[in-house]
Amino acid sequence: MQRWKRRPEGANWGDFGEDDQKGRINLITPEIRLKAATEIKSGISFCLSLPLDYPGGNALIKARQQPRLFTVRREKGQVNYNFPWRALTCQHDHLDVTCDDAVTLFTQYSTQWDALSHYGQFFDADDDGEAEKVYYNGFRAEEHIVSPAADSDEPRAKALGIQNLAETCAQGRGTMVNLHAVYGREHVAVGYDDLRRIMDQQGVEVEKGDFLCLYTGFDEVLLGMHKQPDAKLLHGTCSGLDGGDEKLQQWITDSGVVAVIADNTAVELLPSARRGKGPRALLPLHAHCLFKQGIHLGELWYLKDLASWLSANKRSHFFLTAPPLRLPGSVGSPLTPVATV
Repeated sequence: MQRWKRRPEGANWGDFGEDDQKGRINLITPEIRLKAATEIKSGISFCLSLPLDYPGGNALIKARQQPRLFTVRREKGQVNYNFPWRALTCQHDHLDVTCDDAVTLFTQYSTQWDALSHYGQFFDADDDGEAEKVYYNGFRAEEHIVSPAADSDEPRAKALGIQNLAETCAQGRGTMVNLHAVYGREHVAVGYDDLRRIMDQQGVEVEKGDFLCLYTGFDEVLLGMHKQPDAKLLHGTCSGLDGGDEKLQQWITDSGVVAVIADNTAVELLPSARRGKGPRALLPLHAHCLFKQGIHLGELWYLKDLASWLSANKRSHFFLTAPPLRLPGSVGSPLTPVATV
C-alpha cells in the first residue's frame, strides 16, 4: 500500500520503489564503483574522522554529550582491565591478560552520517488538507519512526534507520570542493552561482553517484580549541552552503550526487534571512536532501589533510569508503571514513 497520495514538490519519492529506504545511494552501481576505484593512483589513504570525543563538552550542540568510555566487569565484579585469566581458571601457568571496555555514545556527536530518518517535515502526504509528520518516501511518524513510550527512553526507526546506508557499503567516488581556499575562515553562505564559479576555478567535475565533499576549514578551528569549544565563535566562522538557494537545490537534484559532506556542523549555514512567505524549513538543505531526495548528509568530517593533498596534486577526486555503524533503528551514526588517492 502506497503511504502517500502526493509527494513534495522537487521530491523523488517512489522513483526507487514504493518501499525504498536507501535513497539516492541506489544510483551507485558496480560499474560506478569500479570507475571510482580508478581514482586510486598513489595508494595513499586519509582518515576523514575527527577523534570521536570532539568537539568536547556540549557547548556546540547542547543536546549531545561527548562519549563516556568505561570498563566492563566480569561475573564476580572484577574490573576487566589488565585482567589475569589465571584468576578465573586457578591455573597459575596461564599467561593471558585482557581488557574489555564499553562506551555510551551519542550517535551524532562528532563525525557522523545523518540517516534519512533524522529529518522529516509536516506535509500533507494524504492530500486531505491536513499536514502530518512524514519522512523520506512517505514513511510516517509514530508508525515507522516511533517515539519512546512513557516508561522508556528507547526510540526506534522501524524504517529509514542508518543500517540501510551501512548495507550499501557506502563506497564510491568522492569529489572535493575547497571552499576554504577561496574564503578562508570568512563566514559565508555559498549559493549556486558561487559554488559553480569555485568548481570551475578548481576544475571540479561532478558525476552521478559522487559523494560531494566541501572543505571549509571548520575542522581545523574545532581541533584548535582542544575540546573546549567556543560556541559563539564556531557558529560564526567558516563557510557553508546556502541551503535556501533554490538554484543550488535544483543543481543538487540534477547532479546525481548521492551524499553531501562537510567538515562543519550542518553542511548548510543557518539562513540569515527568511525567504518568501508562509511556513518554511529552518534547515532547507536538510529538507531538500534528506526529506525530499533521500540524499545523505555527512557532518563534522575531518577533511583538512585530504583537501591539502588534493590541492597540492591538482586533483579533486578520490575513492571513498564510508559505511556507518550497522545499528538497526538509529537515526544517525558515527563513522571513520577513509579516502584513498
